[in-house]
Amino acid sequence: MNWGTVGADELSATLWRERRQLDFLLFLLETQLLHLRAGNWHRLNFTAAELEKVLENLRFESLARGVEASALAAEWKAPDQSTLPSLISLAPPGLWPELLDDHCRGLTALLAGIDLAAARNIELLKAPPDEAGIPSLASGTNEAPGGDADLDLLARDANIQRALAAVNSATLRSLRDFLELG
Repeated sequence: MNWGTVGADELSATLWRERRQLDFLLFLLETQLLHLRAGNWHRLNFTAAELEKVLENLRFESLARGVEASALAAEWKAPDQSTLPSLISLAPPGLWPELLDDHCRGLTALLAGIDLAAARNIELLKAPPDEAGIPSLASGTNEAPGGDADLDLLARDANIQRALAAVNSATLRSLRDFLELG
């Protein structure tokens, strides 16, 4: 029995690494969401930094996926920019159609979870400060302008913007195209 090819082995290994990174991204989005719901707005600087790190790792995984998918496409005499569903349809009989389809389903499920967690994060991050349970600059809680409370609110607002930017980066367009998710 022919188990497959070197190119399929390499693509599968790359997809496993990407799935682990996506699972970690989902964990971080869920963690940030818990902090937001608990009112731990001061933790946004940590959660945003961690999101940025995993998104950077995912950019490298995306490049590796592109290289491995192109190599496999050449090996299987498919177009250079083949998507995962098209590679599945061209896979030789045996293990590869099933294994690559498992990757496709796993990646799609992770993206659905990421989309949901990101949407919930964005909703809370964009909520007006009084609705989100945090004081606003206009609430009149500061006794003296320019005091530590003003600085804390400015830092909080900067952390909110950083967190929003990180969450908005979780769209993963390249992966969606590879999976033909549109």
